[in-house]
Amino acid sequence: METDDTLTDLLAPHLDALVAFRRDVHAHPEVGRSETRTTAVIADRLRAAGLEPLLLPGTGLVCDIGDPAAPAVALRADIDALPVQEETDLPFASTVDGVAHACGHDVHTTAVLGAGLLLADLHRAGRLPGRVRLIFQPAEESTPGGALDVIAAGGLDGVQRVYAVHCDPATDVGRVGVLVGPITSASDHVLVRLRGDGGHTSRPHLTGDLVFALAKVATEVPAVLSRRLDPRSGVALVWGRITAGGAANAIPRHGVLEGTLRCLRQEAWYEAGELLPQVVRDVTEPYGVRAEVEHTRGVPPVVNEAASVALLEAAVREELGEESLVPTEQSLGGEDFAWFLERVPGALARLGTRTPGGPTYDLHRGDFVADERAVAVGARLLAAVAVRSAASLSGTEGVPDAVTGPVGGALPVADR
Repeated sequence: METDDTLTDLLAPHLDALVAFRRDVHAHPEVGRSETRTTAVIADRLRAAGLEPLLLPGTGLVCDIGDPAAPAVALRADIDALPVQEETDLPFASTVDGVAHACGHDVHTTAVLGAGLLLADLHRAGRLPGRVRLIFQPAEESTPGGALDVIAAGGLDGVQRVYAVHCDPATDVGRVGVLVGPITSASDHVLVRLRGDGGHTSRPHLTGDLVFALAKVATEVPAVLSRRLDPRSGVALVWGRITAGGAANAIPRHGVLEGTLRCLRQEAWYEAGELLPQVVRDVTEPYGVRAEVEHTRGVPPVVNEAASVALLEAAVREELGEESLVPTEQSLGGEDFAWFLERVPGALARLGTRTPGGPTYDLHRGDFVADERAVAVGARLLAAVAVRSAASLSGTEGVPDAVTGPVGGALPVADR
């Protein structure tokens, strides 16, 4: 291996196999904490590269590359799929009814795998400073998320910085969006149950008008929260399900509202959770019904650390080119990568997956399609930022030649 090889050069021998790997994972999706096959194929590929993956309890794995005594930089991928029916015409579409990689986790997984293969090549050539840990995490789409499982199993032990990418179908492939500070929102599950005595709709004054109370909760509780909390915190309580009754002339005895509570700022996230039960009780009390609130904490906001973002931006510029670095905005979507950043500094980047001039797909939809060139972009980016971060942690001056040099440009992929 020539020491002036770029990551594009080093990735080229792996690229066809990575595309095939991604298609295989896409065709065989598994939902959270059931990713047995996915875990096995990742482990097999790492072992074939001479690495020693460590299986986590249940599903998922970690794999270290480099000096075991050095502080670690981690690269995280989420490996689970969604309970969504795939609606694409891809030749490698999901073979599992009602399950699909509709959030691009197959792309994340393959990008981290590709970065690991590049880093293993660099390590064998004596070009990898320090240590890099690959984290293949289960159950990102579950509540509570699989990030907490990884942490409980010691997956972050010895890690001093952590990075991840997330597919962005509104950004062209080859572009990477970065942001200092919160880049996603806190996201919680809220379930409100109302109970009353029931009765005839001709005599609402003799019972608790439960449906009317449900309607008040649906409209008034979000409004009260918007006035009791700092509006700059972006609190949004949105209902996805309201259920009550079965007859037009009968007031039911029970009803349910279910939705999500999202918040851009962590401080307001805690405050909203404490305020919510009180507001529901205050709104329902005049109507003579009983309220029960189940508020399940999901994830805090993903807060990108400034120094980690600076390293990420440098890696984008030097590996992909200045034009590849684009601004991005904070999203109200939730991401359990936030739990990693609660413990160690790091950053999440948005990885463009839209074919230039092509349609913009949305995440969590059955028709989501990612431009496969994003796999190579993600692998190069993650390998580059891992080397740069490992060098900074180990005190190594400069960055090895293998991650600098001419920008390699877009890599070809097989036709979809």
